[in-house]
Amino acid sequence: MGTEVRKIFGTDGVRGKANLSPMDPEMALNLGRAIAVIFKNGNHRNRIVVGKDTRISGYMLETALASGICSMGADVCLVGPIPTPGIAFITRSMRADAGVVISASHNRYDDNGIKFFDREGFKLPDDYELKMEDIILNRMGDIPRPTGNGVGKALRIDDAGGRYIQFLKDSFPQRYLLDGFTMVLDCANGAGYRIGPAVFEELGAKVIKMGTSPDGVNINDKCGSLHTEKLQEMVRQTGADCGIALDGDADRVIMCDEKGQIVDGDVLMAICADRWNKNGRLERNTLVATVMSNLALDQVMHKRGIQVVRTSVGDRYVIAAMREGQYNLGGEQSGHMIFLDYNTTGDGILGALQMLAIMIQEGKKLSELKEILNPFPQVLINVEVKEKRDFSVIPDISKAVSRIERELGKNGRLVIRYSGTENIARIMIEGENPDRIRDMASQLAGLISTHLG
Repeated sequence: MGTEVRKIFGTDGVRGKANLSPMDPEMALNLGRAIAVIFKNGNHRNRIVVGKDTRISGYMLETALASGICSMGADVCLVGPIPTPGIAFITRSMRADAGVVISASHNRYDDNGIKFFDREGFKLPDDYELKMEDIILNRMGDIPRPTGNGVGKALRIDDAGGRYIQFLKDSFPQRYLLDGFTMVLDCANGAGYRIGPAVFEELGAKVIKMGTSPDGVNINDKCGSLHTEKLQEMVRQTGADCGIALDGDADRVIMCDEKGQIVDGDVLMAICADRWNKNGRLERNTLVATVMSNLALDQVMHKRGIQVVRTSVGDRYVIAAMREGQYNLGGEQSGHMIFLDYNTTGDGILGALQMLAIMIQEGKKLSELKEILNPFPQVLINVEVKEKRDFSVIPDISKAVSRIERELGKNGRLVIRYSGTENIARIMIEGENPDRIRDMASQLAGLISTHLG
């Protein structure tokens, strides 16, 4: 079943332009029905947690999703705006049957998405998504619907944010406080806009807040983990100890040091893996990363006796490899930080807390800690496409890829792939000569644009 082509789901749930298929109220209604059917548990009255980020379209989709769930006899627990990892935690904590997040993560406000967690707080595997698609596309009319008191009800969980804040604080070593720390925190006008500042302030830090005034349309707008320029400048202006940038659903984090220099997911993973390995906390001396992580990460970890396991792009694939290999630390260059000792998905606030704990333990500034990794020169280019055809069947592109890979040899890498959530081809090239790899990437981007743009 896992090899079947998915018609509704992408690499991270369902995503698209809000109020257009597939991200419209009709699909949200059907997804609600399908998740309620999939997790039907005998005569048990099922409960499904539903949260969202701050997009204006969240109201519309939340209402439709809740209606679908209730129509199949399950109850809905509405928690409002809360980070994606908060839903994973609340679902586990409440012993709910499933969790749902309405968010398009780092995308523009006019996109939205719906992603699902099982009762253990893990994103659904492919076979479950295929079952949901089968229900929606082929079986919806055949499934009996309850009537009378069998219809589900919706209730609001007002203290969900407070529970998640306490969970995050408990992940920080009890013997430490953040007294004396000054940080700039950019919450991307997204789901972490209240919870993020509360966590760090309650631990004693002075927090200079950015991106904490959502209006439904300013999520990720020139702020957050993809747009760190203002954060970096604010750190330099204020003399803060560090900067922390979350994305729209707060499941990823990018930091900057006291000099305003960016510290991306690769560097954060290297710092954490090294420290945890020294402390005997790194399970099986292994770090899990994706094919997009810099080649230097493997080399640095190898020198420290740490194995790096590579996966496809997407935190769900990182987590799958972690569970299969019984590893406890993984992540992505983009800032997903996964600590399976604490949570079951990428968690930006949790990742930042782990880094702050290491700064205290090591007695070092972030600028000193980040020296662990000197990345290979890397070029990333996104190319808009109208269709997603296999690159290997387009001769010009296939030949160019072979030529680039021969030239790079063992001292570089080329990764070319389609985004799972947007009509974009992504090109990543690493190598020793920055100018040369830039030329390679530009030439390849031109060919993709010509044939697919």
